[in-house]
Amino acid sequence: MHKAIPGIFLSTLVIAGCSSTEASPKAAAPAPAAATPSSAADARLRAALLPVPKGMRIAYGPELGAFGSLKSTQQGLAAVRQAKLQHPECAGAAQLDADRPDVAKSPAAVIAFSADRGSITQAVVSLPAEAFPEPLPKQCVSYTADVAGTQVSYKTRTLGMPAKGDQSRAYLTTASGDKKNAQIGSVMIRRGTLIMSMLVVGQRVKPQGLYELADLADQNLARVTR
Repeated sequence: MHKAIPGIFLSTLVIAGCSSTEASPKAAAPAPAAATPSSAADARLRAALLPVPKGMRIAYGPELGAFGSLKSTQQGLAAVRQAKLQHPECAGAAQLDADRPDVAKSPAAVIAFSADRGSITQAVVSLPAEAFPEPLPKQCVSYTADVAGTQVSYKTRTLGMPAKGDQSRAYLTTASGDKKNAQIGSVMIRRGTLIMSMLVVGQRVKPQGLYELADLADQNLARVTR
């Protein structure tokens, strides 16, 4: 099944010389000021998002709504459909599955930041029950994909990120194709029924920098789940 915000979507655009977030630079409209249950939930999700990292700008969002209906989720699924993977199940392995009705209907918030050196995309999803994606399958550690006629190879390793929240996991993927390379650092953290997914894309992603971002994200999750 397809997964949301797949690494292949972001890395493909980086290899093509673009940013995954430049296509939708406008921020989403602010939520109504009335303190309704819906706006209270939206405020909680917003509070879990990262502030703008130093030297970066908001390129997209924050966008709020049902996870499966978010524009960013739909773009990710469209990118998967356009690519031909050696192992189709690897398109969004170890990520949230937006094809599952319970996940697709879950309230979520997404934001993306960009700079000349790369981009950060973060999603926070409020699931109906505690759940966490399965680890990356062995066949997805190394595979290839045909993206618009370009052969792209992906090699992923599990990172030894210090444990965070109730469950956490981090990977570093190197994507290469058409004489261009990119790295994608991915982090997933769960606290209660909230799951935070983050993808950091650039020519080089340092694990320590990824861990520092994960620390900030986990602090936000801890604050809104108290």
